[in-house]
Amino acid sequence: MPGFNARNIRVLDTKFICSVCSFILKDPMQLICCGHRICQVCLQRQHEMNMKCLQCSMETFLSQVMIDQGFKNDMQSLPIECSFCNWIGFLKDYQEHLDQHHSNPICEYCNQQFASVENLNEHKISTCENIFVNCLLKDFGCHEQIHRYNLLIHYSSEEHRNTLMKVLHQMNNYSLRSTSVVAVDFNTVLFHELCEILEMSPDELNISSSNRQEQLNTALFQCQIKCPTLTLNFLESKISLQEIDKSWNGRTVNNVSIQNDLTKLKKTDENSQYVSYDGTLIWKITNVQEKMIDAQSERQTSIYSPPFYSSSSGYKMCARLYLNGDGNARRTHMSLFFVLMRSPNDPILPFPFKYKVTFCLYDQTSSARHIIDSFRPDIRSSSFQRPRSEMNIASGIPKFLPLKRIQQEGNSYVRDDTMFIKIMVDFVGIHSTLLHYALSLNPGLPTHIQQEMINQEAERRSQ
Repeated sequence: MPGFNARNIRVLDTKFICSVCSFILKDPMQLICCGHRICQVCLQRQHEMNMKCLQCSMETFLSQVMIDQGFKNDMQSLPIECSFCNWIGFLKDYQEHLDQHHSNPICEYCNQQFASVENLNEHKISTCENIFVNCLLKDFGCHEQIHRYNLLIHYSSEEHRNTLMKVLHQMNNYSLRSTSVVAVDFNTVLFHELCEILEMSPDELNISSSNRQEQLNTALFQCQIKCPTLTLNFLESKISLQEIDKSWNGRTVNNVSIQNDLTKLKKTDENSQYVSYDGTLIWKITNVQEKMIDAQSERQTSIYSPPFYSSSSGYKMCARLYLNGDGNARRTHMSLFFVLMRSPNDPILPFPFKYKVTFCLYDQTSSARHIIDSFRPDIRSSSFQRPRSEMNIASGIPKFLPLKRIQQEGNSYVRDDTMFIKIMVDFVGIHSTLLHYALSLNPGLPTHIQQEMINQEAERRSQ
């Protein structure tokens, strides 16, 4: 079911609102490519291999979308004003309140009664005839809000048709510039493409007129009624071709598609090369300034590292970084957390997870004044029990580093807009006095060589 509705939904930060259903996020899923979030159920309705973000149009493979458990936990303290009564409380108690006091809600627009609040919200999103909706061409300049039952009348209105003609004219101009060898009747091509959307032959539309422009208008009208989402995607993709043409200086659409595929493959390869199976990870964070701005504006408050493993059949883990701080450390410190993730091997692994975790922010100069801090898991915490969802609640060091240390001009921790953080899980019990030595070793050396050097140093010190 879609997210939560509330009386105060319009005053909440937009980061808590699902861009698909426009309700308060329920089981938020984060799109890795851009950081925006949607409800888990809204994601499950997607039938494509990629999820296109409705806020920024960036695409994320569905396999790369994960539930943001930390963000979900942060949301539990959101103040909520019930959309049906005067109840005021927190999001963590809202579902229970709705179940107890509003089990058979009535739609305020059409007075129809429903078996649950979830069913009512579903009704408002898709079927309620009396609710106000935006025009399909809102992003193209048709800004009128209309009752859903008046959509057909609106599609025939002069304002809507004028907006549509502007869109078609822009598409036509692109088509004329792109056609250099064979003269193509743009209206004819577009008409047949729209017929494909409708899954109808041109003859089945029963258009008596021989005027191709009128046939095109009729086909568009039918598409807007029967397939609004497909029609919108179709128009957006046609317009985007013009932008692609400008940015790629006349290269073909096939070349753009190939380049996009190569970029995705490169990104996948870059991520895979950081996967480690020895309980350590060196996390390279690029575009630090941009990520810091995102964190300060709360567009994306945290980022996740690639996952790493204790062994090929061991624990799966990752790190979570709040560049602008989290909770009480917000705007004063950088917060760094450890996250235990669900692994196929969990049934044979011992829990709770009890191994010391060490974080190291590398000094990228010869001074090697690395920032090092460690913590031992609280084995009573749910963060270190066997994961029952994709990842447990993050736990770690909220005040890892004062922000002023990395915001100073010429600091040694951010160079070329890049920082390096090492996450090390101690499975062998390295003494705390050896930590600085262990983390000062050349990270390019094989792990077993580093471990041998640590053992030799420990023996030397004991003598």
